[in-house]
Amino acid sequence: MTSDQKRKLEQQLWNIADLLRGKMNADEYKNYILGFIFYKYLSERQEKHANKLLEADNIIYDKTIETKPEYLKIIRRRSLEQLGFFLKPTQLFSYLVKKGKGEIPGEDTFILEDLKKVLNAIEQTAAGTESEDDFANLFSDVDLTSIKLGQTEKAKNDLVVEILSHLQEIDFELENSQSDILGDAYEYLIGQFAANAGKKGGEFYTPAQVSRLIARIVTYGKKRVRSVYDPTCGSGSLLLRIGEFAEVVDYYGQELNPTTYNLARMNMILHGIHYRNFDIRHGDTLMDDKFGDRQFEVVVANPPFSAKWKGDADPTLATDERFSQYGRLAPKSYADYAFVTHMLYHLADNGTMAVVLPHGVLFRSGAEKVIRQYIIEKQNYLDAIIGLPPNLFYGTSIPAIIAVFKKCREDDGDILFIDASREFEKGKNQNYLTDANIDKIFQTYIERKEIDKYSHRATLDEIRENDFNLNIPRYVDTFEEEEPVDISAVAQDLKQLQAEEKQIQNQIAKFCQELNIETPF
Repeated sequence: MTSDQKRKLEQQLWNIADLLRGKMNADEYKNYILGFIFYKYLSERQEKHANKLLEADNIIYDKTIETKPEYLKIIRRRSLEQLGFFLKPTQLFSYLVKKGKGEIPGEDTFILEDLKKVLNAIEQTAAGTESEDDFANLFSDVDLTSIKLGQTEKAKNDLVVEILSHLQEIDFELENSQSDILGDAYEYLIGQFAANAGKKGGEFYTPAQVSRLIARIVTYGKKRVRSVYDPTCGSGSLLLRIGEFAEVVDYYGQELNPTTYNLARMNMILHGIHYRNFDIRHGDTLMDDKFGDRQFEVVVANPPFSAKWKGDADPTLATDERFSQYGRLAPKSYADYAFVTHMLYHLADNGTMAVVLPHGVLFRSGAEKVIRQYIIEKQNYLDAIIGLPPNLFYGTSIPAIIAVFKKCREDDGDILFIDASREFEKGKNQNYLTDANIDKIFQTYIERKEIDKYSHRATLDEIRENDFNLNIPRYVDTFEEEEPVDISAVAQDLKQLQAEEKQIQNQIAKFCQELNIETPF
């Protein structure tokens, strides 16, 4: 896909979003747009799969198949095995669009009820099968009864038909195995919704340039990753990014927000991840860990900054293996280290972990210092700290860091500090890292280079001397000395300005004299 084609596709998608803009908030209408895109994708996969099965009999998957129960039974069974869901020909996206536009003789153009039944059917057909958990309640946020779609049932129906008709015109090139147009479109919309929904929307999306940097770091030296895990996976964008840099066998994640939990599962399927190769769970990661004592080769996360949690208000957490060895629990008002130690618990001995965190984790005292010191001094798991520029993330302008951890570090005598906070491009609403910025950070990390005013390898003795305060300016001196002021040059400039001022005053006085008016000075 060329950049021009990509821009055209993005414009088409955003034009569809315009139909709902003004009727509801961005974080609400994303549920409809992304849900309908997902329905279109499933329909096209079903049609393609069924037509391949029927190819030998020279039959196509259309309405007539529903009069042939022997064919329908086989297609249903094979679809549930291979795809994890099943749709009849009259439940396909293309059929409902034609019906809504009045292109099917004898059929009513009201499709709202049909659409509700179809979305329910996708979930129901998977019930009792291997894919049940991946499709259960997947469309629960697509509320077709909402008054925000229209004051009357006809108005709602007309709007839905218009949206589906626009989507029908977009060719996602499903036949092209090398194309990920649908996945790119989906990611574009998620990013746009996050940008336009502010803090609420940004909670579930890690900017692409940040996720690319993390993915390059955690997959360095690996062509194949057995498992990748994100305990706060949001829409799954960070998890999926790992697959761009290494072959990933299985994806695992947990998400508290039910809407973004649905998005993550949709996003996996849209990017061609088979339902057997991902396991996304719904729940509170810190209070209800769904993955027990499992360990993963790669662990990544962009947790909510300084979130509140129960901490020492819940006595069971003090004996929880994820937190108990560190001597203190993370403060109730700052769960950052609770997420860090949870992730370390799930990190395999040969694995790499990267997590986005606020700067406060580097220097806050009390319980956080106790935990920080244990990780550095007792475990020696902290590999690098990367300071990022401000205003990169949706919903917050504060700068963040990427902390990299390994249980078996190659360079276990020092910690690499990189201050990349001053190298970025300013955008209209947000700043962003260029490819050159990312390359410099990555190369500095893998080569563990020391660059003046940019990076430094701090020995563990240095860390101890700083009382385990990891604030980046303590290790990377970015102070720029101001050039000395040339007093004589300044005096000469001032003298010149005074002479010019006197000359102008003389000209004004002469002009006033000619006009026979009073001089203003």
